[in-house]
Amino acid sequence: MNLEQQFWLRAVLQIGGSFLLAYLVHRLSRRLARPLTRLFLDKSRPASPERVGTLNQLLSSFISFLAFFIAALVSLTLFVRVDTLVWVVGLFSAAFGLSVRPMVSDIMTGIGFLFEDSFSVGEKVEILNIEGVIEEINLRSTLLRAPTGELYVIPNGEIRTIRNFSRGRFSTANITLYLAAADLGKAIPLLEEVGVEAVSLLPNLLEPWKVISATGTVGHQAELTLLAKARFGCAAELRPRLLSLVQERLAEKGIQLMN
Repeated sequence: MNLEQQFWLRAVLQIGGSFLLAYLVHRLSRRLARPLTRLFLDKSRPASPERVGTLNQLLSSFISFLAFFIAALVSLTLFVRVDTLVWVVGLFSAAFGLSVRPMVSDIMTGIGFLFEDSFSVGEKVEILNIEGVIEEINLRSTLLRAPTGELYVIPNGEIRTIRNFSRGRFSTANITLYLAAADLGKAIPLLEEVGVEAVSLLPNLLEPWKVISATGTVGHQAELTLLAKARFGCAAELRPRLLSLVQERLAEKGIQLMN
C-alpha cells in the first residue's frame, strides 16, 4: 500500500469515525442535556415540567448541532491546514452570509429561548396568527399543533409576537343581558349589589363585576353586559353559575329577561 492509499484510508477512517461519534452524541443528546438543563433553571423557584422539557429539547438540539459541526471541522483538517481553515471558514461565512442568514437567525433565536421563558412545550399560544399547542422547540424551529390537527413548523427567526393563553392572570366570563327598558332603574343597582355578593358565593369570581352598556342605545329593551373576571382557565365553568345567580336574583324582584 503506497502513501496515497494510506492517506485516503486514514482519511476515510477519521471522517467515518468523526461522524459516527457525532451520531452517537446526537442519539444521547437528551441524556447529555439533562445535567445542563439545571444550569439554566431559576434556583429561587421550582421549574414547571413544561419548562424543564423545553430547555432539555433546546439543549439536546444544540448538542447535536455542535457535534456534527465539530465532526465537519475535524474532517476538513485532513485536507486543509488549521490556519488556512480559519481563513477559509471566514471567507465562506462572508461569501455565503446572505444566503444562510435566515438559518443563522433561526439558530440564534433558538439559543435565545434558552434564557427566556416566553413559552414552553404543552402551552397554548398564538404565533403568526396561528393558534395551537406547542409540541416541540428546537434550535431551528418551533412545532405548533393547531386545534384542527395540522402541525405547523415555524422558523424561530420569524417569531416576533407571542400570545400565550396559558399564562394569563384571569379569564373573562362576561355575560350579556337583555332587559325591558322600563326595568333599568331597578336592575342596575340590583346587579351591582349582586356582583359584590357573588364574590363570596362563587370562589372562582375574582372581583365584583362591572355593569356596562356595550351599545348605548335604548328602545323597548336595553342590553347590559356584566364584565366578570374569573380565575385563569375557569371562565367556562363560572359563566353558567353567573347566569343562574343573576336570573334568580332578577326573578325575585320581578324583573324578566328578554330575548
